[in-house]
Amino acid sequence: MEKVARPWPALWSLVIGFFMILIDSTIVSVANPRIMESLDADINSVIWVTSAYLLAYAVPLLVTGRLGDRFGPKKLYLLGLVVFTLASLWCGLSGDVQTLIAARVLQGLGAAIMTPQTMAVITRIFPPDRRGAAMSIWGATAGMATLVGPILGGLLVDSLGWEWIFFINVPVGIAGFILALRNVPTLSTHPHRFDIPGVVLSAVGLFLLVFGIQEGETYNWGTIMGPVSVWGLIIAGLLVLAGFVVWQRFNKGEPLLPLGLFRDRNFSLANLGITMVGFTVTAFGLPLIFYYQMVRGLTPTQSALLMVPMALISGGLAPVVGKIVDRVNPKYLAAAGLTLMAVALAWNAVLMQPDTPILMFLLPSAILGFANAGIWAPLSTTATRNLPARQAGAGSGVYNTTRQFGAVLGSAAIAVLIQARLAAELPAGAPGGAAGEGMALSGTLPDALHSGFSTAMGQSILLPAGVILVGAAVALFFAKPQPVQGWGGSRSAPSAKVDAGLDSAG
Repeated sequence: MEKVARPWPALWSLVIGFFMILIDSTIVSVANPRIMESLDADINSVIWVTSAYLLAYAVPLLVTGRLGDRFGPKKLYLLGLVVFTLASLWCGLSGDVQTLIAARVLQGLGAAIMTPQTMAVITRIFPPDRRGAAMSIWGATAGMATLVGPILGGLLVDSLGWEWIFFINVPVGIAGFILALRNVPTLSTHPHRFDIPGVVLSAVGLFLLVFGIQEGETYNWGTIMGPVSVWGLIIAGLLVLAGFVVWQRFNKGEPLLPLGLFRDRNFSLANLGITMVGFTVTAFGLPLIFYYQMVRGLTPTQSALLMVPMALISGGLAPVVGKIVDRVNPKYLAAAGLTLMAVALAWNAVLMQPDTPILMFLLPSAILGFANAGIWAPLSTTATRNLPARQAGAGSGVYNTTRQFGAVLGSAAIAVLIQARLAAELPAGAPGGAAGEGMALSGTLPDALHSGFSTAMGQSILLPAGVILVGAAVALFFAKPQPVQGWGGSRSAPSAKVDAGLDSAG
């Protein structure tokens, strides 16, 4: 690990780009109706505008994390930022939906190149026992981006047009490039032999699995074409990934995924925890936004503004939690934050009735802000504390891959549950009984259906509440952090231990 004279300017420079790429995971949702109208596209095509981005973002993360170790995280980050910014310009200039989808794939690849580098740089320039404050900023950025995306998207679409949700990335990307070029240090690289079979197996396996889960609802979890089915893709993906793990175990060279990383209990548990966080953060917004718009008649912007307390409290508390997490056992903060999130979501479920005063929803939104502040920094700090410098990119790639996989799984699961609960709570043939995307585009719901629709959405939000509660239980098993010795010179004892595991595994 390297000592850097001015690590904080480097962090803030990286946060700009990280915030931008995460916003683009959610900002398009509120623009879908306008994109359909402007580009004369059908629902399935517009859904692919988001799906293509998420797929291209999630699949390469293991590889791009390793590339950062080999060629330097700064070079990879700047390359990814250029790709992302140019792809954003292409998105805004697209004249048909097929071009827009292609541009979104390029955007996702740029995001995949950038993301592991942000976490890897933090891991290498901040000492393990002083990393909490930095990781709290990184984590709060991830949490707030999911909220700011719909808010910013609604404002831009309503005022300037859907193209501007992409055009706005251009000046931000240019500013982020200049700041990163000036402030992010050029860190030492570590020679790696690229595991080509591992790259192929991981990419194919993740693609099949993520595509199957992500598009399962689109194809009603049945046949896609000919003999190819959704479940066939998912099972094939799992088998290929199992083959990938076996290859990593017996590869006599240098594996793409150092399995020795998982010998560190905290790294393994933090990855499990962030998977559940990714699931929950992606899943809970869908039934809540549908309730706001379909039952309460709010616009997309008004719906998103009800989440402002969450964003403000989370962002305001991030530096405070960052200082605390370096002084106490992170498991208590993580468990408390995850439990608070479950409480807030259950509270939302209780409030989701046709006649609940709308301002009451600001209260669980505020609780979600406290919850977010206590989740991201403890999990990311726990995951990275024992990572040796030469495996910072690999560890970051794993951590971000599991988070994205959780998000894809959450998106698919909540869509299925919403459909099932609507079928149970609404009369047969009632408007709004279709899949979630169709409901969002209809814009109206008869008063007679408000009660059943509200009940269905309240029941649906209990799924992410239950998942995040399991995450709280996982956090209680974190091992107590050990004192850091000799950081910046000789390796710390925990890092040396992990390195020994890596050497024996590889």
